[in-house]
Amino acid sequence: MSRNLFLILRRLFLFGCANAALVISAQESLQQQQNTDDFINHPWRLEHISPDDDWTRHFRLGGVAGLNIKGNFKMNSGSFLISGNNPANGIYDDGYVRTDDTGNAPYNGQPATSYWGYQNSSQYDSGANTLTMHSATSFSTTSGSSGSANDSVSPGLDLAYGDSYWYWDHAKLGWEFGFGSLPIHLSSSSTMSGSVSSTAYTFQFPTGPNGPVIPPDVSPGNPYNGPASGIGPLLYFNSTPGGSSSIPGATINNTESLDVMLYTARLGPAMYWDISERIGAYASAGPAVGLVSGNLEYRDAITYNPTYPTSGPDVTAHSHGQINGTGVVYGGYVNATLVYHAVEGGDFYLGAQFMPLNSATISGGGRSGKLDLSGQVYITAGINWPF
Repeated sequence: MSRNLFLILRRLFLFGCANAALVISAQESLQQQQNTDDFINHPWRLEHISPDDDWTRHFRLGGVAGLNIKGNFKMNSGSFLISGNNPANGIYDDGYVRTDDTGNAPYNGQPATSYWGYQNSSQYDSGANTLTMHSATSFSTTSGSSGSANDSVSPGLDLAYGDSYWYWDHAKLGWEFGFGSLPIHLSSSSTMSGSVSSTAYTFQFPTGPNGPVIPPDVSPGNPYNGPASGIGPLLYFNSTPGGSSSIPGATINNTESLDVMLYTARLGPAMYWDISERIGAYASAGPAVGLVSGNLEYRDAITYNPTYPTSGPDVTAHSHGQINGTGVVYGGYVNATLVYHAVEGGDFYLGAQFMPLNSATISGGGRSGKLDLSGQVYITAGINWPF
């Protein structure tokens, strides 16, 4: 009796285990089928991030190098004032006559100075005992000039801040705002021909008991430069200006440069995902706007013959100045950044950014400098803080 009861209980136990195994197997098959259906019907799923969740925000600070920034310069045909020499201050193309330390103490009743110099022997008229200085006031061109320049590398500052709102598998989706500042210097040189308007100023040498003052000899590359002490050969300070004359055959060497600051702001959707335990990546794209502020600086060296139509030596007048300007540029950007998780809450990053913007032009007085930002590329590097 006891043995029969034992066999009955044993059979009931084995039957129950078999039924449990079948139920579990069926449940697993049903779950697998449901997961497969979910994958087919929902290939990806966005999950909202809780506002209390940490590690959704990030802040980047680093340097940026701007590449492929170009410029174009243009000088129109026309007449241009020469701002370098200043006869009112005694500065001429081929010498100077300035106030010496005595305040140009009178000699024979007229103010005289030792603080004078000249460059060419043709300036001295021994018969009239005079010295002539020349001052170009303007130059004209008939063809104008143009040139282009490329900025090799411009270092600047890069900032970015962003937040994430959704999970997507190992990725986070959100937004990013960025700011950059970049100094830019571009320069170009050109040569053109034209004519010069020049005025001659005649100075008289004093005559003393021992005869008139005779200026020291000069030769090419060896001008005379008198001292400011008041001791030395004297020249009467007052001049007699002559008429203005137009002199053809001038050569104008022109150098122009753009020195500006470019400030940019960008805002767009961003994605972050973990590539591995130590490596992550950010990607973002969107609109961008910028402010260009700076100046167009020019320097001209105008070489001409002040004694035209005779074959006297050439002299060079120098002109320089700058034109200030500010403009707004706009466009878009695409950014990709790799981060290395060095410590918890601290990353190193390296990124690349393409930010095409429209052009900005600074112009005035027949000159213009155009900043071409249509192909600029940024390389960024620094520190990233996720928090």
